[in-house]
Amino acid sequence: MPHFIVECTDNIREQADLPGLFEKAHAYLIGTGLYPVAGIRSRAIWLDTWRMADGEADYAFVHMSLKIGHGRTFEERERTAEGLFALIKQHFASLFDARYLALTFELSELEAKLSYKHNNVHQRFR
Repeated sequence: MPHFIVECTDNIREQADLPGLFEKAHAYLIGTGLYPVAGIRSRAIWLDTWRMADGEADYAFVHMSLKIGHGRTFEERERTAEGLFALIKQHFASLFDARYLALTFELSELEAKLSYKHNNVHQRFR
């Protein structure tokens, strides 16, 4: 372990570049020195049926989770989660600027503080 799982709406399949995201995520996780290289796995689940918010715009979302095994300190897990979420936001920055997009990430089985969300759809309803 760790396993990086991405659920992604298929209306951004071409722009999301998930193979590129996986390459960056693996390099990041390897670079931490906290995880066995052979255990790092990434996968995508493309969603062809979903609804977001009021359904009135061409919304998209990407929900990502990182499942890790037991044995790291809270500080190590927090550093991992924050670093990976920064990488994710950078990867999707141009797409985020161009459309309504919700990015969510969580590192599983940890305190609630380690659930991260980044979403610009809320701006539409303010």
